[in-house]
Amino acid sequence: MMNTGNLKVTTPSDTEILMTRVFDAPRALVWEAMSSPDLIKRWLLGPPGWTMVLCEGDTLVGGKFHWSWRGPDGAELSMKGEYKEVNPPERCVRTEAFSFGPDSPIGEQLVTMVLKEENGKTNLILTLLYDSKEARDGAILSGMEHGVASSYDRLAELLSSGGARGDSQAGAR
Repeated sequence: MMNTGNLKVTTPSDTEILMTRVFDAPRALVWEAMSSPDLIKRWLLGPPGWTMVLCEGDTLVGGKFHWSWRGPDGAELSMKGEYKEVNPPERCVRTEAFSFGPDSPIGEQLVTMVLKEENGKTNLILTLLYDSKEARDGAILSGMEHGVASSYDRLAELLSSGGARGDSQAGAR
């Protein structure tokens, strides 16, 4: 699946990827959908055919998370990290370390998510900071943009259907 154009991806520096997307929902609701494991596992699935097989986490400073996906061919991708800054419903900073299979690390980045609300819509600004240009370029070449775009399209559907309302208390943190 290709990026439908709702997700904008740029490279503002040799070590950064900047992704932006507007959601037609209030910021508090977007925050809840992006911080509650019960809601995350409903939309953060990656490309079509992939499933989320593990979704654990605690959206608090020092809290850790672990997410894993399985592809239609049995491939596995895992992401672990730690929250460094949490300021609901506006901003969070976390580390993300990816691996394919049980012991094949493919890199770590620092991710800053900012949510800005205007006229009932929320602008997501996601900055991924890598250790090197090579690491950033590797992430781009992996096709991750398409998995992110697919997941955010599903998140937009969840938000517009009202499926993210009242499902979790994580947004109150």
